[in-house]
Amino acid sequence: MKTLISIIVPCYNQAHFLNDTLQSVLNQTYTNWECIIVNDGSPDNTEEVALEWCKDIRFRYLYKENGGLPSARNTGIKKSKGKYILALDSDDMLHENFLTKLVPELDKDDTLAIVSCYRAFFRNEKTKTFYVHEPKGKTYKSLLYENILMPSSLFRKKCWEEVGGYDELMTKGFEDWEFWIAITKKGWQFKIIEEVLFYYRKSQNSMLTDTLKNHLEANMEYVFKKHKEIYIKQYDTTIKYLFFLIKSHREGKMKIKNSIEYKIIKVIFKPFRMIQKLFK
Repeated sequence: MKTLISIIVPCYNQAHFLNDTLQSVLNQTYTNWECIIVNDGSPDNTEEVALEWCKDIRFRYLYKENGGLPSARNTGIKKSKGKYILALDSDDMLHENFLTKLVPELDKDDTLAIVSCYRAFFRNEKTKTFYVHEPKGKTYKSLLYENILMPSSLFRKKCWEEVGGYDELMTKGFEDWEFWIAITKKGWQFKIIEEVLFYYRKSQNSMLTDTLKNHLEANMEYVFKKHKEIYIKQYDTTIKYLFFLIKSHREGKMKIKNSIEYKIIKVIFKPFRMIQKLFK
């Protein structure tokens, strides 16, 4: 346990989850860590909750004006002292052996930039998981079309320095996906520990839900353009993937149009459309 680990926990309006997250940090069997809680200008009682944890000197508290998740992570990492970094969202939780299992992998293999694991998705209680994500891969090619690492991975601080940190323009999500691509396209590899060691909270009003609903296409376009050289290198696969998305979208629209519910609504609103035309 010689290697110091820095765990960065940005928090914005999630003080109600923060105790559970920080308790999972405190429960780690690997004890050589520091935990930096970054209050990203949150209007709730994040500061009150965080300061209670700072009675343990391994916890530190920072306040900054609201600037988004990438900015909050970068602020915490700049103040960190550890060799390896974990960017832990303030509503997620760690298995008690997360660091014990992941840290030795980076210690023994200099070709690895990132170590991740299987992760279980839950809504209210960690013990009631509804899905387990079991990613595969080790190079940037496995990251091109899906963020299989997510914000649940341990990485070398020097890799964060190499790529200039998280892209602070990506305030609408997918900043971690872009970050992993930026690192691995330089030749760094990642490794997946085939155990559930991370618990991802799937909230109804989470940032991820908003991203997938409102910013998916714009974020993907940004990542594709920023790293266009690797997508051009994988041209055939990229084109195949994009046409798959187009086909899926078209089939989804057709399914809706052919549904009984759609046809009923269409019949109900037909008189209103006729009246509209008369007034025009």
